[in-house]
Amino acid sequence: MAIYYVNGKYVEDIYATLPLSDIALLRGYAVFDYLRTYNGKPFHLDDHFKRLKNSADLLMLNCPWSFEEIKEIVNELLRLNNFWETNLRFIITGGDSIDSITPSNSTRLIIMATELQPFPKEWYREGVKVISSDVTRYIPGAKSTDYIKAIMVLRNARQVGAIESIYVNEKGDLLEGTTSNLFAVFGEKIVTPAEGILPGITRKVVIALAENSFEVELGAINRKDLEQCSEMFITSSNKEVVPVLQIDDRQISQEPGKVTKSIMKLFRQYSQKM
Repeated sequence: MAIYYVNGKYVEDIYATLPLSDIALLRGYAVFDYLRTYNGKPFHLDDHFKRLKNSADLLMLNCPWSFEEIKEIVNELLRLNNFWETNLRFIITGGDSIDSITPSNSTRLIIMATELQPFPKEWYREGVKVISSDVTRYIPGAKSTDYIKAIMVLRNARQVGAIESIYVNEKGDLLEGTTSNLFAVFGEKIVTPAEGILPGITRKVVIALAENSFEVELGAINRKDLEQCSEMFITSSNKEVVPVLQIDDRQISQEPGKVTKSIMKLFRQYSQKM
């Protein structure tokens, strides 16, 4: 059993409900954000709140909650649940609508707390496969709950033994994964897309850490550039840093490379200091 926060109340997960009139259910009009804890402490809560609020602003959703209010709710959820480590998912729904499509200002706040479930260790030890998909997201800077495209391309990925699908625009530029950011390594230069993506918080931390030891470029990664790519990895709040050995039919490397391993180590050291 987990305890959630739903529109002003702390409730057991099985009793967490929304009215069917909420436009989040009727039209998928809502935004969310996600983070995890390290040593029981929320990872970059301030940055995640800023992104949540920015997502709401981009979709013109009312977000009246302050950072201090969010922080207080989060601390209470951590106390009530007392997991060894916690996933926290924030949702701002569109609220009720008089005609089932026109938003109002009656937004609702939900914060779900669940126990962290680590990903397979072999992902980090042996690396993973991803695929690419000619798909882009609507308003990429907003983390909305509209994940239909993501669900479909991720299903395609899993059918061929891949764990993620990388979006590709009409220029052939690789952008981001369904739930991750992308990094490519060329020699000892690390490149990550700067446009057409949702800027990840883990991505932000990795860039800052990497800049102390490597050349980091915020720029395009085109499909044709993969011929010179020596390493690749993806980042996200739940996956952290995962080495990618293969994209589609192209083998990037036979094992996680030294740059990727270095980034993994730097991030592990950083997160454990939380």
